[in-house]
Amino acid sequence: MAKKKKEPETQRHGTLTGHIENAGLVVPQPITDTLRQNYMPYAMSVIVSRAIPEIDGFKPAHRKILYTMYKMGLLTGGKIKSANVVGQTMRLNPHGDAAIYETMVRLSRGYGALLVPYVESKGNFGRAYSRDMAYAASRYTEVKLEKICSQLFADIDKDTVDFTDNYDNTMEEPVLLPVTFPSILVNANTGIAVGMASNICSFNLLEVCETAIAWIKNPNCRLIDTLKAPDFSGGAFILYDEDELEKIYRTGRGSVRVRSKYAYDKQNNCIDVTEIPPTTTVEAIMDKIVDLVKQGKIREISDIRDETDLSGLKLTMDLKRGVDPDKLMQKLFRTTPLEDTFSCNFNVLIGGSPKVMGVGELLEEWTAFRRECVRRGITFDLHKKEEKLHLLKGLQKILLDIDKAVAIVRETEEEREVVPNLMIGFGIDQVQAEFVAEIRLRHLNREYILKRTQEIEQLLKDIQEMEEILRTPKKLDAVIISQLKEIIRTYGEPRRSQLLYQEDAPEEPEEEELPDYPVKLFFTAEGYFKKITPQSWRMSSEHKLKEGDRIVQELDSQNSVNLLFFTDKGQVYKSRASEFADTKASVLGDYIPSKLGMDPGESAIYMAVTSDYKGFMFFVFENGKAAKIDLSSYETKTKRKKLLGAYSVKSPLVYLESCVEDKEYLFATSASRMLIVSTAMLAAKSTRDTQGVQVMTMKTGVRVIKVSSYEEGMVDNPHRLRTKNLPATGAIVRSTNGGEQMTL
Repeated sequence: MAKKKKEPETQRHGTLTGHIENAGLVVPQPITDTLRQNYMPYAMSVIVSRAIPEIDGFKPAHRKILYTMYKMGLLTGGKIKSANVVGQTMRLNPHGDAAIYETMVRLSRGYGALLVPYVESKGNFGRAYSRDMAYAASRYTEVKLEKICSQLFADIDKDTVDFTDNYDNTMEEPVLLPVTFPSILVNANTGIAVGMASNICSFNLLEVCETAIAWIKNPNCRLIDTLKAPDFSGGAFILYDEDELEKIYRTGRGSVRVRSKYAYDKQNNCIDVTEIPPTTTVEAIMDKIVDLVKQGKIREISDIRDETDLSGLKLTMDLKRGVDPDKLMQKLFRTTPLEDTFSCNFNVLIGGSPKVMGVGELLEEWTAFRRECVRRGITFDLHKKEEKLHLLKGLQKILLDIDKAVAIVRETEEEREVVPNLMIGFGIDQVQAEFVAEIRLRHLNREYILKRTQEIEQLLKDIQEMEEILRTPKKLDAVIISQLKEIIRTYGEPRRSQLLYQEDAPEEPEEEELPDYPVKLFFTAEGYFKKITPQSWRMSSEHKLKEGDRIVQELDSQNSVNLLFFTDKGQVYKSRASEFADTKASVLGDYIPSKLGMDPGESAIYMAVTSDYKGFMFFVFENGKAAKIDLSSYETKTKRKKLLGAYSVKSPLVYLESCVEDKEYLFATSASRMLIVSTAMLAAKSTRDTQGVQVMTMKTGVRVIKVSSYEEGMVDNPHRLRTKNLPATGAIVRSTNGGEQMTL
């Protein structure tokens, strides 16, 4: 038996184990190519096909659900299970049933997120104002379209909008819906894309339609006259700011302050909150209030609970005896989401491209879109009427001689010759002849033909009217305006969010006095801060410090004082002693750069303490200049935590100190010269970043190296170091004059 020849390794195991060219090699690719080939298509898909609404007011997911329900006949009739709708929608939207159902929930009346809901619901759909109230599964809930959806699909079967194939080319779906009102402004719409976002607030349907009518008649009209302010489904108060609203209407960007609505129950001594801003939830408000109570910043509330039921939202706060409810609510408005801001960003897809637009531009785009829809719908009807008129004119011709028509049909031997013979006999075209040939025998009487031909006169009038509308822009606009007026009459509702004008808003009460008691304040070279009560200090006065750290400032003060922490970057961070917890000497304390959120690499170098912002800050720079800045320059009306330009950074800082009254300082330069300067010789400035005035004149290369607060006995012959005029050169100090006494 011949010995079998051994097969090559790659032949025995196939190509999978054979040598693959360039296997395992990393091929370098420029990052720009990676972004262009992989990331950009994804980003564009999210922007164009998912997150940003279009001029009809819908994202693709919304449009697919509503159109599916429309095709299922849910505009009329009864409700059906939500699971059925979700399953049918997957023919257009293959992203999974959970995502489809969640989108449908947000469109429903039961959820309450939309000012004008599009889906009539039955069952538990959750609540927009609750974070934890989950909606029931789709097999338990039922839905149908709201009546107003008839305005979303008006004349959609008359070629008013373009259609496109679905993802597997088995059916068609509309690119946009032919909405008869500016739905883009009526319902809130939020989306986060790649590198951009959209956040459109809702407006009252009645006001939007009136504004659209006013704009169509006069594009230069004042929008705020008819469009008062946004209107939210949850109601609440809108703090009216006309300038900010006009900015939003003009640019599409801005913010609206929304305040909760509450009522005081005197009998039970509690506050009931019944309407909250759309940007928050009941749970978020409760969490914040509980947190403030734990911190001791809110002491007026004894209990808080969520009493929401079928009648609607209700957040109840039990008050302690003697508490003023209005003052408490003003404090809660400042510190909790009971008053919140809705930030507007009117980013809409126009022709496939995202664009941020104001209300005027949105109305302009919607009107152009709507004009095209109406024009296409009228053109569709016009062609249908022209076709019908053409057929009736052919029918009219056989009116004169019905017997002739019957004779032609009877005497024609072959069926295929009937139509040509009718065409020849009456002088009509093939379409008319086909129509005549299909008339039933029972209709071959004079009465039927007269009735049908009487429509010709009305058709001619209708066609003439349609052609006139298509030729005349004003008449086309009149059709749109009449539709808007009909929507106002049928669906218009009063505002839900009430406007709170400045004169109506209660004045904010003065802040509650902070608990005040004596404290000792400590600040270290590394930037650690401690607030210790005298009792704790007496029990233990041995500081715990980081290795190499030391106490650089120690003073007795009160818990209510303001603290100003100056940094090496020319900035100052403001705080209060009361914002720091009482501590012990045996702990490190609070690290100021972290506690106050300083910039990376920024360090705190000095702590100024004041209760009334009286006095001044004294700064000395290497170039021999000194600045005396009023401490009141650091006082602000608002609670700003950070001030830029706390002092000049043109020259390195050598020394700074907070002073209540004028005093003397001892300057020393690198050229062994000293000078005693009184701050009374300097004029106080209100400009924080002033470069100061020249105190010492120095030669090139010489700089101020040390400054200290002067006390008698620090140097011999101090009169030699004083001067009546500034700047001064100072006096040269011998080794016996001052010596080691000049140590900071």
